[in-house]
Amino acid sequence: MAPDAVSPVPDAVRPGALDDESRLWLERLRSDNPDRAEAHRALFELLHRGALREANRRRGSLPATVVAEIDDLARQAAGDALTAVLRKLGAYRGASRFTTWAYKFVIFEISSALRREAWRGRAITIDDGAWDRLADPVPVDPHAQTEIRELRDAIERSVGTDLTALQREVFVSIAILGVPVDVVAERHGSNRGAIYKVLHDSRRKLRASLDAAGWRAEGPRATS
Repeated sequence: MAPDAVSPVPDAVRPGALDDESRLWLERLRSDNPDRAEAHRALFELLHRGALREANRRRGSLPATVVAEIDDLARQAAGDALTAVLRKLGAYRGASRFTTWAYKFVIFEISSALRREAWRGRAITIDDGAWDRLADPVPVDPHAQTEIRELRDAIERSVGTDLTALQREVFVSIAILGVPVDVVAERHGSNRGAIYKVLHDSRRKLRASLDAAGWRAEGPRATS
């Protein structure tokens, strides 16, 4: 369950920074502690319970197919979180309780897993109102409403004309529809790093196009 390479437990944490429970966790997780394997199992169970709580909190917003897999997803998330915690143990400095620090890893893992599973098998299509998600809530000022509509239309045109087919699909999927990067990478037979590079290049092209059209990042279009 534990990774082969594990960061060392910090030998010097700020005096008085650790509560008794956190200090005990660190002592049990030391590589020279004969109780280390049992500590790994206990930490896994703790993380598993945390993953289950977070998954059940989101249950109402999940498809039925994902709800049916919650326990398996929680166990996978707990295993991945345990690996991450052990590898980064040397970075723990006692700013929060050890369990609070460890929970952050499992919350990240289960949240990512639920998003991935929710999109699994779903078609990635853009609906008529999707472009409205790029704008802030429509303000009362009619002039501001017009500016927002014009900016949204400019972005939509630029996406359609300035981006390659791959850049367009990646940008629309992630920036507009909110599809997780892992899902986009999987569907393209790629990896997170490569997809982030495509997304970065897409945004750079869009910024250049909007600048050329007189738009500025801080808001309204420049006028002559």
